[in-house]
Amino acid sequence: MRVALCQIPVGDDPKENLQRIRDALATVGDADLAVFPEAAQVRFGNDLRAIAEPLDGPFVVALREAAREHGTALIAGVFEPADAGRVYNTSVAIDASGELIGSYRKIHLFDAYAFRESEVVAPGGDPVVVELAGTRIGLVTCYDVRFPELFRALVDQGAEVIVIIAAWAQGVFKEEHWTTLVRARAIENTTWTVAVDKAPDTSSPPSGGRTGVGRSLLVDPMGVVHADLGPFPAVRVAAIDQDVTARVREILPSLSHRRLG
Repeated sequence: MRVALCQIPVGDDPKENLQRIRDALATVGDADLAVFPEAAQVRFGNDLRAIAEPLDGPFVVALREAAREHGTALIAGVFEPADAGRVYNTSVAIDASGELIGSYRKIHLFDAYAFRESEVVAPGGDPVVVELAGTRIGLVTCYDVRFPELFRALVDQGAEVIVIIAAWAQGVFKEEHWTTLVRARAIENTTWTVAVDKAPDTSSPPSGGRTGVGRSLLVDPMGVVHADLGPFPAVRVAAIDQDVTARVREILPSLSHRRLG
């Protein structure tokens, strides 16, 4: 499978962000899957309640049309309305024909580093594995990467690849945490891991801190980094070779050695 890591800027206008997604899709060539950041619809700090749409709303419909036009499956972050005046932070998975295959509502909310995501976002409840481009993919969003039990649940559900989308908050040691945790999750699950963050904010949003550190990564089951997009907007296509997974799990069968859970 060839995957495009789409480290795009995300701003305050959903129409502009949608155009950035379309522009990126136009550059990915023969990629089977394009991965976009968390909150690709609009960056945090905006009025998410006013912007959130159901999954049959205009933004996701436009994503489906873009996937169909380019013949490329995609994963991207949007916001859905939730009860009690909050929203869901949702990852949508759309196949190359434009069908919405599945969605994942972020389970672990970022109430740390002076952020309070739970004030406006309601938590999801269930791990989600979808099939895109002939591959079973586990969906993860941002702060979830700090919770290894979620990754184990996805692998136990048959995930062959993990996709992490993020709008990683800027802050002390945050970039180090991001790169370390992504590699750790790949190593401990002997699983290819695709981690796509947004390009870093260079201006402050209407309310709240800056997000995005860049450093989108493709990491193999041994922890080798095959792509690192650095700090600037970028799109890069790379290959995922499942033969590597089989070889690593033959010499390092750690999943079968588990004694707890």
